[in-house]
Amino acid sequence: MATAKLLYRRLDALFGSLKKGKSQPKLVESFVEEALASLKDDLRLRAGLVYAERRDNFVLTRTLGEPGTPLAETFDPTLTPLAELARHRVYIYSAIEAEGSPQRLGLLPRAPAAGLIVGQRPHRYAILFMLAEGWQLEELDFALNTIRASLDARLVDARVRGSFREAAEIQQSLLVEEPPQFAGFELAARSVAAEEVGGDFYDFHELGETTLGLAIGDASGHGLPAALLVRDVVTGLRMGIEKELKVAHVFEKLNRVIHRSRLSSRFVSVFYAELEQDGNIVYVNAGHQPPILFFREELPGKPSQIELSNGGTVIGPLPEARFRRGFARLHPGEVLLLLTDGILERRDRRGEFFEERVSDLVRQHQEQPATVILERLFEAALAWGDGRPWEDDATIVVVKRSLS
Repeated sequence: MATAKLLYRRLDALFGSLKKGKSQPKLVESFVEEALASLKDDLRLRAGLVYAERRDNFVLTRTLGEPGTPLAETFDPTLTPLAELARHRVYIYSAIEAEGSPQRLGLLPRAPAAGLIVGQRPHRYAILFMLAEGWQLEELDFALNTIRASLDARLVDARVRGSFREAAEIQQSLLVEEPPQFAGFELAARSVAAEEVGGDFYDFHELGETTLGLAIGDASGHGLPAALLVRDVVTGLRMGIEKELKVAHVFEKLNRVIHRSRLSSRFVSVFYAELEQDGNIVYVNAGHQPPILFFREELPGKPSQIELSNGGTVIGPLPEARFRRGFARLHPGEVLLLLTDGILERRDRRGEFFEERVSDLVRQHQEQPATVILERLFEAALAWGDGRPWEDDATIVVVKRSLS
């Protein structure tokens, strides 16, 4: 099975392929059809069923694949199987002989199954997948939680979609325009949205005179759903950092909040670090593209740079996630580069990524101020794509420790 980041991209592409303007029933049914075709082998899916909520029950509206034995045409929402699904929103029915299981009740074939529920009363949809041999609990749980969050974002009602401009104003009011002053360090940051509002963000937290918190994040997709998620993450992170001393614990609480949100986008990668004036760095990387620490000198037999990757998975898909801290040190003359996929995955005419150019460019300009490094990276990335508009939100943060 692919990594969480790869699955995130595949699901993102899957949702991106759906045509806009479809009714909710058609959107759900077409997605299940595409998901079954695309993820069938990876997740060991055998069939897909769509049940739509009616007055007093859920009615089967679409059957895909080969479920096997006859299926229940309706589901009573008060019965244990659907009640558990409604409560957890994602549920795996692996114990087929358990009392009250849908298999024992004759609602589903006597084989493992998994389900998710999306939408809001009275317009919810229960999606059930029949599982083939070889399915993995952790992979399936992650994928279904991601799909659930994504479909909920697509099913947000017109009232929320009509608040686009208001969401843009809220997002802009939250984001920092300029990095703060931090003695002994140069800071430069810029974020360019692919649409009116974006799914990237950077932020700074002044934690007294000797410590600076800095964050960068990338919400899945862009536009309004991603902007709503950015709003929640930035607010939650600021509130959590102010109250807590344990960064990993803050991320675990933030993950639970985002997972429960029904108006968020799919999920978000976040990197947060606390930089002390002596150069010590304590950080947590929640599934984000690892920032790169460039050493000042290239010594034989020693790496010229390292990636800050310790942390955990992306925030949002799973109800519970654990994160661990990482440690690093920024010496005088060294550079810490934080960026998002919009920079790394910028393509040229041949379809090649800009990613391979990043380290060389930083090395060429490492003796220059942080603002110059930032400018050169943006200029080069824009030129790499022949000056085309950005396909994805693009963000860079440069931190350089002064020599004196």
